[in-house]
Amino acid sequence: MSQFVFKMPDLGEGTVEAEIVAWHTQPGAQVSEDEVIVEVMTDKAAVEVPAPVSGRVVSVTGSPGDKVAVGSPLIVFEVGAPAVPAKAAEAPPAPGPTPLRSASHPAAAPQAAAAPHAAASPQAAAAPAGRAAAQPFAAPAGRIMTSPANRRRAREAGIDLATVVGTGPGGRIVREDLATASGAGPGAGAATPVPQAEFPAGPPAAAPSAAGSPAAGSPAAGSPAGDPEIKVIGLRRMIAERMSEAKRTIPHFAYVEEVDVTELEALRQHLNSKLAKGEPTFTYLPLIVTALTRVLEAFPQCNVLHDATRGVLIRHRAVHAGIATQTPDGLKVPVVRDAQSLALPQLAAEIRRVTERARTNKATRDELSGSTITITSLGKLGGIASTPIINAPEVAIIGLNKSVERPVVHQGAVAIRRIMNLSSSFDHRFVDGYDAAAMIQALKELLEHPAMIFISKVNTP
Repeated sequence: MSQFVFKMPDLGEGTVEAEIVAWHTQPGAQVSEDEVIVEVMTDKAAVEVPAPVSGRVVSVTGSPGDKVAVGSPLIVFEVGAPAVPAKAAEAPPAPGPTPLRSASHPAAAPQAAAAPHAAASPQAAAAPAGRAAAQPFAAPAGRIMTSPANRRRAREAGIDLATVVGTGPGGRIVREDLATASGAGPGAGAATPVPQAEFPAGPPAAAPSAAGSPAAGSPAAGSPAGDPEIKVIGLRRMIAERMSEAKRTIPHFAYVEEVDVTELEALRQHLNSKLAKGEPTFTYLPLIVTALTRVLEAFPQCNVLHDATRGVLIRHRAVHAGIATQTPDGLKVPVVRDAQSLALPQLAAEIRRVTERARTNKATRDELSGSTITITSLGKLGGIASTPIINAPEVAIIGLNKSVERPVVHQGAVAIRRIMNLSSSFDHRFVDGYDAAAMIQALKELLEHPAMIFISKVNTP
């Protein structure tokens, strides 16, 4: 027998270190080649790292939340030990890190499509098309292989993971296995097609379920009895760091304006009445994004990215609209590219597509990077006003608050009108207060007279 020291691999794009998110093995465990042993996160992506060899784990380096430098020892194997049972199916491709989630833009980090898994059992037959056929494989006794997100889903659904047959590589339990176990069939738990975006702050993170992390509900060292400590790691750490950096370095200028969206609501209702049965209905979002693309023609200084390294502003002609979206894994900003060139139905469909992919962890890195201005909404929780944090390196963010009917003075008389506030933030280094206010006023005019969105150019003050 001999020992094999596996070092933190170079995950590309200038990565010098990676944060451990979750260990999927422990000292003393027997692992097979290509079996996922650890999930790590860089500044670019979350990655599942498979075992390069088969053997017994002698030691591991670091706990969830710790950072390990590229080239430093990560895990030590004893090779030549008694072999584990052979897999019942063909082994996955040669070992190498498997990208899971991209995080190249301030609030982005979706989980990519899972590795090929079985289609030879009733459970596997429900797997989505495109996955390679393989037989379910029982994981070594006492070890259940799945991601922290799936552990949380199983816990919330009351599913005992020990009773679930994993159809992923090496018997790993994937999301479709949980859907089948719950009786909901594949695709259960997928987001609804109507986007419900969130401000770039995100809700409190769920307690990590990875080995070595504090369990939710159990007291941690140094805390009062009964008060759990939740380690800030992975995506939640990245969101926290980037939001802190944006708030610390960008002088935010907030501007809130009241908008009468009565006519916009009438247009939306009319458009929905013309849809065929079963077609997704229009929300405010595509109408507002369309209006915003028209406004930015007159206010290009708000459709800008700040390259702090080179000290330049990149003024974009195209509008790549970021749609801040809340997901089970945290806040993400999928991008609708060239929004100015899309007809309203196309824009609505694209917004649904990218937000759905973000929520279901299928969005690619390209779909989560490159936005030039972000639109964020709390939907029915929108409140009266808010101060959204700019999605750096952008210089502006437009926040949508809840629309409500209330009495206002309209054309000299008290009338019931539908009112919504726009809560926006601008980088005051590059967008003057006058220009910010003028832009929102121009957007307000289009939203209050929605026919103008489609028939005229925006007039600047």
